[in-house]
Amino acid sequence: MNTKLQNGFDWSLARSFLAALDQGSLLGAARLLCISQPTLGRHIAELERQLGVLLFERTGRGLVPTATALQLAQAARSMEAGALQLSRTLSGAQSQSAGTVRITASVPVAVQLLPPVLAALRQALPDIQIELVSSNQVSNLLRREADIAVRMVRPEQNSLIARKIGDVRLGAYASRGYLESHAPLRKASDLLQHELIGGDADPAILQGFATMGFPVTRSAFALRSDDFIVQWQAVRAGLGIGFCADYMVRSDPDVVQVLAGQLKIPSLPMWLAVHREIRTNARIRRVFDYLANALPATL
Repeated sequence: MNTKLQNGFDWSLARSFLAALDQGSLLGAARLLCISQPTLGRHIAELERQLGVLLFERTGRGLVPTATALQLAQAARSMEAGALQLSRTLSGAQSQSAGTVRITASVPVAVQLLPPVLAALRQALPDIQIELVSSNQVSNLLRREADIAVRMVRPEQNSLIARKIGDVRLGAYASRGYLESHAPLRKASDLLQHELIGGDADPAILQGFATMGFPVTRSAFALRSDDFIVQWQAVRAGLGIGFCADYMVRSDPDVVQVLAGQLKIPSLPMWLAVHREIRTNARIRRVFDYLANALPATL
C-alpha cells in the first residue's frame, strides 16, 4: 500500500477532492483553490490511482460523486478541519504586526467603496500589504479564503466575530442625459414606462417591484445583468434607470436619483467579519480595527 495512504490522505490531494466535491466541476474547484484546472484534474486522478477507486463520474454537466466518494468525504472533512484548526492556531499565535492581510468584499464594495479607504489605510499602516478578493460569492472565513470579510449579511457561525458598520442605502438612478430625453417621473408607477436595468438570475429587483404592487417580469428590463458594476456602467451610459447603492453615485455627478423619498427600498446592513481565533493576530487586528473605524464614515 502507498505510504501516504497508510498515514492518511496526502492533504493536497484531499483538499482538491473536497473542492471538486463541493464545486461540482474541475473548473470551479480550480478557481476556489487558485490552481490550474489541469493540476486539479491530476490531483483527482492521482488520488483515484492511489485508492484504486473511481471518485467522480465525468458528465457534460460536471462531476458526479460516486458512492465511494461520498463515503470518503466525512473522513476528508475531518482531516480538513484538523488542518484548518492547526493553521488558525499558528496564525493566532503570531505576534508580528507587519505582513499581508487578505480582505474579501463584493464587487461593488471592492471597486467603489474600499479603494479610498485602503489608500488611507496604507498611509496609516505602511508595513501591511493588502490582498483584496473581489467576489460576490460569500467567501468562507472558516476555510481561510480570507482574513477579513466585508459582507451584506451577518455571518451565522459562532466562531466568527461580526461587527455591523453601517447601512447601505439604495435608490433608483439615471444619467442626466437619459432623463432629458425621456418622460418625467412623478410617481413610482412611471418607472414602468421607462428603460429599466435589472438583474438576470437575481430576483431581488423583481421582488422589490412586487412589494410596491407592480408584479413585473424579467421582460420589463431593457438590460439584465447580475453584475452590479455592469448595471452601474449602464446607468452612467444613459441606457436606463438602475437601482444602485448611494455610495456608487458619489464618483459621477452626471448621475442623479429619481423618485427620491417615494420608493421604499430597504437599506442593506454591512458587516465586518473575522475569525475569532484570528482576531488575536496583531496585523489582522490592526486592519480590522482600522476598517471598523473608517467604513462607517465612508458609508
